[in-house]
Formats: sequence, C-alpha cells, structure tokens
Amino acid sequence: MHYHGYLWTGSKKRFDEEALRRPPHPDPPPAPAGDDDTAGKRLVERYREVRTEFPVVDLPPLETARWLTKPGRLARGTWDEPKEAAEWLGEQLAAYAPRFDSEEDRDTTRLAILVRSAAERLGWGGDVSHGFYLERPSFLSLALVCCSPNRALPDQDCPLR
Repeated sequence: MHYHGYLWTGSKKRFDEEALRRPPHPDPPPAPAGDDDTAGKRLVERYREVRTEFPVVDLPPLETARWLTKPGRLARGTWDEPKEAAEWLGEQLAAYAPRFDSEEDRDTTRLAILVRSAAERLGWGGDVSHGFYLERPSFLSLALVCCSPNRALPDQDCPLR
C-alpha cells in the first residue's frame, strides 16, 4: 500500500460545481421526447459534459477515493509510509494556515491534531480529506488517499501506473 496527496485551491463557486465532482451515472438519461423537449436536451447535454469532464477535471471529487480515477498528474506526492504522507499534510497546513478564513482553523494545536489523526487513519487504510475557507471566496481542499488497494475502490488501479 502507498499514499497519494492531492491539493486543490480555487474559488468557492467553482468548488460548488457538484455535478463535476461526482462520477456520472453509468446509464445515460433517456433521449429527448421530441424537438420541443428542451429540458430533455439540456439533461442529455449536461450528462455528456459530466461524462467527459469528471475523469479529467481537477476539482476534488465528492468521494475522496475517486481521486484515484483522475489522471496521475494531479497527485502532488506519493509516499510509502503513513507518517510521510501526514508530514506532507502538515507542511500544506502550515503553508496555508495564515490564509485560513477562520481563526480557529489557524490554531497550531488543532493543526497538529489533524496531522496526527491523518497518520493514524492512513495506518489502518482510511483516506483523509480536509477543506478550509481561505480569503473569500477561495477554498482549499487537501486529501490523502490510500492506494493499491483502497478500501472504497479496491479494484481501482493506481493512477500513476
């Protein structure tokens, strides 16, 4: 088992584009009923967009393990040990903490607890995901994902192979 780290920052508005953060349903919607079925046409078009974009868009997926279905280039690092991956998380938290919108989120004790908790969770095969509001309207998403195998997606190949 190894661990991949993911980091995303961007506008909260972009982060809220949930359709692009979830995999498309395996079955497409029914074809529009006719030329006047504009809602049906929009639904089919949106489905096509999501089906094309979800696999490659850099937005954090709603399910943390789904990072493994994205291109390997999106991984910011790979580690063999949970402690190493958690240290990377700690480095990112320290770098971004001055920009956290919430004073509570900047608390160094709280951040140290998040890092320690991440190492423990990764140690038993769990994924880690945290999100923080930065200066408005920005958002930071950090994730550490177990790979080969992942508990939620055990059949998913490593994105770096």
